[in-house]
Amino acid sequence: MSAVDPHASPWHLFGAVMRHCRESRQNLGLRRAGEMMYTDFSNLAKWERGERVPPADMVTRLDQVYGARGILTALYATLERLEAAESAQRNAGRYRENSAYCDGDDDMERRAALQFLAGLGTLGTLGVIGEPLRRSLDISLGREHPSLEDWDIACADHLHALRTRPPAQVATDLIIDLFALRRQLDVATPADQTELHRSMAVLSSIHANALTRLGDHGGAIRWGRTARQAADASGDLGLRLMIRGEEAGIGLYGTRDPETVLDMVHRAQQIAAEPTVGLLATEIKALSLLGRHDEALTKLRTLNTVADRGVTPDPYGFWKPDQIHFAESWVYAAAGQEGAADAAREKVLALAQTLPYRTNVQLHGALCTVVQGGIDDGMRQAAAIMDALTPANRVRLITETGHIVLRAVPQGQQNRSSVTEFRKVLTLEPVRGD
Repeated sequence: MSAVDPHASPWHLFGAVMRHCRESRQNLGLRRAGEMMYTDFSNLAKWERGERVPPADMVTRLDQVYGARGILTALYATLERLEAAESAQRNAGRYRENSAYCDGDDDMERRAALQFLAGLGTLGTLGVIGEPLRRSLDISLGREHPSLEDWDIACADHLHALRTRPPAQVATDLIIDLFALRRQLDVATPADQTELHRSMAVLSSIHANALTRLGDHGGAIRWGRTARQAADASGDLGLRLMIRGEEAGIGLYGTRDPETVLDMVHRAQQIAAEPTVGLLATEIKALSLLGRHDEALTKLRTLNTVADRGVTPDPYGFWKPDQIHFAESWVYAAAGQEGAADAAREKVLALAQTLPYRTNVQLHGALCTVVQGGIDDGMRQAAAIMDALTPANRVRLITETGHIVLRAVPQGQQNRSSVTEFRKVLTLEPVRGD
């Protein structure tokens, strides 16, 4: 198995299609797929993330196990052709600069492969939206790059998709645009590079969020780092702080240790001219996870003071007013302050439209019940909330909050039947989109 660059490889497309095909088969998790493929499931995970390329002799078997109807075999062969043709073009580049010679066979091979990929992009059964792929192919075929305005719109589109569509579909669409944007950055003028770095930071951050929802914590960390580096390259202080806040915030959902998240927040605060609501909200949630409830409540008062002075408008649409109330719900519930937690929860439910936010504040209610000593009632409440979700909606942002509720049960009470039943609910493998 050959290693590939996970931030620049078209094999991400193969991995995304591969993952979609597996998830389209009922109850085919990675472990079961690994057993059927006679390989460790971690290999399948790396192939699906585009981190490694599967051996050619495994692809036909993948088609059979994943029920892909020959699509994976065709796509694999096409990407190999595309990779070989582009490698030949790069190797011949210096010769072309000094002569009229042009390797027509290589160029035709490359274009034929790209046209085949364009056709795949229109197949709804793959879960790949055609428009991002069309833009990527336009770039590869030497057509005009998207304008800076187009990339601004793409950022808004992908953020909207994150809030309204299955995360697997969001991640698939994003990797195509990120690949196209990476290519455009390589040839952009210095004047355009700054704006393109902004778009790269935003799209990479959204991608990290989508991967967190899918439980791909390693991928989320890598793309969060890419987002931070792109934001730094843009020189935009507001963007640098926002991206750092997003990177730290998604780390609270199983990706990172709370101490690490707290350190990330403090590092970001060192470059801030003044406290920001995004960083403060993440800080108090991390303190709460660490059991430092008095500190969290003190910081919550600071957060509200800063918010009362006015929140700087977020040009990208990441920040929503309900996020302050969400932080209140989290902290008050973990501290067992039922009245304040209930009031914060009602504010979130009145404002928030996205399912993870609405479900998580309901789980905060169960958390508060457990903290106050109502273990059985809290477990039953949490189990009912989780059971009401469709499999596709059991994203890690929700299941990790369920684990927070579970961890609130004192160690000596972990063997209670209600706790055991809720633990079974949480260990059901989430479906990663359909």
